[in-house]
Amino acid sequence: MIPNSKLLVILGPTSSGKSELAVKLAKKFKGEIISCDSRQVYRGMDLGTGKVEGKWVKIHSSNLPHKSNKSHFVYKSIPHHLIDFQNPARQYSVARFAREAKKIIADIIRRGRLPILCGGTMHWIDAVVHNQTLPEVKPDPKLRAKLEKQSADALFKRLLKLDSVRAKTIDRFNKRRLIRALEIVITTGRPVPQIINLKSSILNPLWLGITLPQTDLYKKIDRRLKQRLKVGMTKEVNHLHAKGLAWKRLESFGLEYKYISLYLQKKISHDEMLNKLSYAIKHYSKRQMTWWKRNKEIIWIKPDFKKASALTKKFVS
Repeated sequence: MIPNSKLLVILGPTSSGKSELAVKLAKKFKGEIISCDSRQVYRGMDLGTGKVEGKWVKIHSSNLPHKSNKSHFVYKSIPHHLIDFQNPARQYSVARFAREAKKIIADIIRRGRLPILCGGTMHWIDAVVHNQTLPEVKPDPKLRAKLEKQSADALFKRLLKLDSVRAKTIDRFNKRRLIRALEIVITTGRPVPQIINLKSSILNPLWLGITLPQTDLYKKIDRRLKQRLKVGMTKEVNHLHAKGLAWKRLESFGLEYKYISLYLQKKISHDEMLNKLSYAIKHYSKRQMTWWKRNKEIIWIKPDFKKASALTKKFVS
């Protein structure tokens, strides 16, 4: 990759409108989108992740890699990369994402187009932009089985002792993430790598953060949650289970998949599911903002295409 290659980063809390803004900017500035969402990589996880309604199609264009046997995930005529391709029964790591995203970004730049990294998975974005070196720690079934027997609270307290920095940013109720973080720390004997120098990157990024007043964001979260449930999010989770995905695996994805799975197993009522899920999503949006506040390079804007377009135009010119 050529040093100082330009990369547009669109980030923001869940439900803020970053996906649609990224598509509009991609259309205007000849861009392609690299989805940066730890759950949207999985096939069949659509409504629960807020995945754009794209389709896999073969594209024949001089501006795109046109291998006859390769399809691209396209939404509103814009290619989206690293989305909707992984079997949800298999783990997809941040280390693998960072490695593959860098190759895709280099290819997009080589073809004279603008790479747009868009998403809300905080440490995945940082891993790519800051060229972070991540440990390739293979899963340890015996260690995982041992950790699985402990409660999320016990796992969190252990992580807090071993790696207090990672503990501050992790979802303390997500056992899958807690177990993986502990697996890395225990296996390597070192804390999970953190970003030390926010400017240690071979890329030249423009950081655009989408922000809304908290009251407005919370209303959007509740409205979108009810809409997704109305159009079949519960059926989606049930279908994934029917295809062989264990309840424990579904719960490990957190948020929508966790609470809907609990509801389908009749462990909580529909009202409990709705209330707990609404609270969990809002809490997650807070953690997203806490993470990004440390990055002073982010330009915070409302989901306003005119403002975002003006900033992007100045950046690419």
